[in-house]
Amino acid sequence: MTDNISRAKILSDALPNIQQYKDKVIVVKYGGNAMTDDSLKDAVMSDIVLLSLIGIRIVLVHGGGPEINEMLHKIGKESRFVNGLRYTDNETMDIVQMSLCGKVNKDLVSLLGLHGGEGIGLCGLDGGLLTAEQLSDDLGLVGKITKVNPRPIVTALENGYIPVISTVAGGENGEAFNINADTAAAAIAYSMKAENLILMTDTIGLLKDIDDKDSLIHTVRLSGVPLLKSDGVIKGGMLPKVDCCVEAVRRGVKKANIIDGRLPHSILIELLTNEGAGTMFIQ
Repeated sequence: MTDNISRAKILSDALPNIQQYKDKVIVVKYGGNAMTDDSLKDAVMSDIVLLSLIGIRIVLVHGGGPEINEMLHKIGKESRFVNGLRYTDNETMDIVQMSLCGKVNKDLVSLLGLHGGEGIGLCGLDGGLLTAEQLSDDLGLVGKITKVNPRPIVTALENGYIPVISTVAGGENGEAFNINADTAAAAIAYSMKAENLILMTDTIGLLKDIDDKDSLIHTVRLSGVPLLKSDGVIKGGMLPKVDCCVEAVRRGVKKANIIDGRLPHSILIELLTNEGAGTMFIQ
């Protein structure tokens, strides 16, 4: 009986948060260990179905680096990175499309279905969802987003589907570009006027001291970001993620969060509890 009362109280406590987010768009970037660990993957998909069933409009944007690496390895091609981004020649771009838009995307749609949700797979090429231009000659077919057409996403949401988006974009001349998933999620979030952007990562959030998990910074205002950069708190792999959050909030997303995808149900903790999870960026 005590356990049932505790469960009922948890649901009751979540009611204000459910009301706050009902009918709002939440863009979730899904990647890291949460994509490669089966139990974590199950937890994420279950959470997304739950949020959808209570009226929150989830848009799932995914990466798939490990799967791309595995496929490149199978054909004897070495993965190459420049400043943290995958160098993408024509052969690698073919693998990116096959892996991201094919197997990874459809596996996630299928897994949502197993949890009672209705996912629909999209990539940036569908309906001109993402248009891009080359980011740098040094990176090959890595793209910089120039335009987002949210209509395919809106249509999916209006018909009760959970859009699952792989981050390949089309160029003006018919070419395809590989897009960083964090960057794509941020662009989709502000084009959709989303309530939240959530980046799932392999860290608990932004730490004052990288070696001290108790130094988590829970909330950051955009005005405080330059000082955190100059003090070396925001550095390395956290820099591009923070920049994505800043850009999204600056362009109209209410808040952006970096949360730990290694923590089961971290999305529910962030959205449906007052404590939240990870680091939140606000105006």
